Amino acid sequence: MKQSRVLVVDDEPGIRESLTGVLEDEGFAVEAVESGETCLALLGRARFDLVLLDVWLPGIDGIETLARIEELPSEDRPAVVVISGHGSVEAAVRATKMGAFDFLEKPLTIEKVLVVSKNAIAHRKLELEVESLRPSDYPIIGDSVPMRALRQQLSLMAPTNGRVLIYGESGSGKELVARAIHAMSLRAREPFIDVNCAAIPEELIESELFGHRKGSFTGAGEDKVGKFQRADGGTLFLDEVADMSLKTQAKVLRALDEQRIEPVGAGESSKVDVRVVAATNRNLENEVERGNFREDLFYRLNVVPFYVPPLRERMEDIPLLVDHFLGHFTRVYGRKPKELAPEAYQLLRDYYWPGNVRELRNLMERIVIMNPQTRVEVRHVPLRAARRQAGTADRPGADFNGSLQEYRQAQERDFILKKLDETKGNVTRAAELLGLERSNLYRKMRALGIAPKE
Repeated sequence: MKQSRVLVVDDEPGIRESLTGVLEDEGFAVEAVESGETCLALLGRARFDLVLLDVWLPGIDGIETLARIEELPSEDRPAVVVISGHGSVEAAVRATKMGAFDFLEKPLTIEKVLVVSKNAIAHRKLELEVESLRPSDYPIIGDSVPMRALRQQLSLMAPTNGRVLIYGESGSGKELVARAIHAMSLRAREPFIDVNCAAIPEELIESELFGHRKGSFTGAGEDKVGKFQRADGGTLFLDEVADMSLKTQAKVLRALDEQRIEPVGAGESSKVDVRVVAATNRNLENEVERGNFREDLFYRLNVVPFYVPPLRERMEDIPLLVDHFLGHFTRVYGRKPKELAPEAYQLLRDYYWPGNVRELRNLMERIVIMNPQTRVEVRHVPLRAARRQAGTADRPGADFNGSLQEYRQAQERDFILKKLDETKGNVTRAAELLGLERSNLYRKMRALGIAPKE
């Protein structure tokens, strides 16, 4: 069981010493400081479950310190119990209205300190648990064979502490799988912290992962808690892990091996307890062979490999996904419930879905926003517009992963659509340009899910 951490903030050395002794005897990990400024600096680089905060402090007082603590992100915010002396009870009551769990009046008693401290920590953990149990807008949906196998694999390994490496194309749902692993694990009540390694500049990723000390580099104006420390006791999700530099990979490897991290400019390391789940849209074994990814880190991460199938490999899940997204966005935007015509469903099944589930979700949101009709016909499904916006990357090419028949159908569909564009939807003229009989073109259009313009 993770040891609860308590920070005592009081300018009286005797109070700090006595509270530290009492709490340590009860099994808490305790640190004690003398000012609000030191308290905030320490909270900036380490996570605590509880702060015992005196109202009267030199420099910024306890009320101002509490106000700044309440501005911290929810997962980093400790419970706060205010300590009030004679004449400061009114201020302590005001502090509870600002977010403090309770207050202790001096002179302190051992029994009262322990009861209030344990209750405050339990209450804060319950708050975090409730937040983590809020229903997801985008749960793992699908009844296809690949998705049933995925859920079975989740149920087997999620309750363990094994590291996981999730493979899958962009937009296929790798983060949803990572969150499901955390929610089903023994760490579900602790933080889930995600890092998109591809979105962080190389010069900042080390600070983002491990934190830094004030003044350690240009722009480091204050202490920063790194993602590893924020995930202490919980799960750290490293998305697009293949985008990390070899230098950063070496530090991540050390953190995994030793379960210790060293913030930039700190000069000393600290212990963390983190389960790492990583994800990538690349073949990491190929990246290892090319010298772009450390082989030792690959084996550390690849304890339990997961594969999230692209949408084109589970087309039978499209109706379930469509119903889910349409229901979600009609509630979000306050629109009437919608249903797709059978021809519209067929169009979705015939599409290649280069953007996977994310593309389908965005398409359903657009349909809900742009169409007041309850019934969604083929003409209301702007797949061609989606293709144009995504650019040439949406077109099957050298990186196409489907069958030869799928490739030919996708190319044929694009070519017919191009000719229909050129003729402004005139099927007879398009058939002439394609060298086809008009009736043959209509049959091909139906087979490829292309509706005549109305």
